[in-house]
Amino acid sequence: MKPSIKSKLERVGVSGVNKPKRTPSHPTKSHVVVASDGGKTKVIRFGQQGVTGAGKNPKTKKEKARRKSYYARHNAQDASPSKLSARYWSSRVKW
Repeated sequence: MKPSIKSKLERVGVSGVNKPKRTPSHPTKSHVVVASDGGKTKVIRFGQQGVTGAGKNPKTKKEKARRKSYYARHNAQDASPSKLSARYWSSRVKW
């Protein structure tokens, strides 16, 4: 592992590359991940603190509407966004 990747992992307190972690003490963002894609590495903070997603299988009408609004607002239906974007991690982890 490159020293720069190792230092990024230690600095943000993540166990590995492409492994998101909750950050309850961060003032605004709910998750952090050290993302790696195509030889590039980047620290990404994503998600609004205190907001839960509708989940992978929303059951109520309200949850389905929240998920639909999220996808429309963030263009999350795009199948292949970059792993180096907050949109990719937010849709994977929270929604």
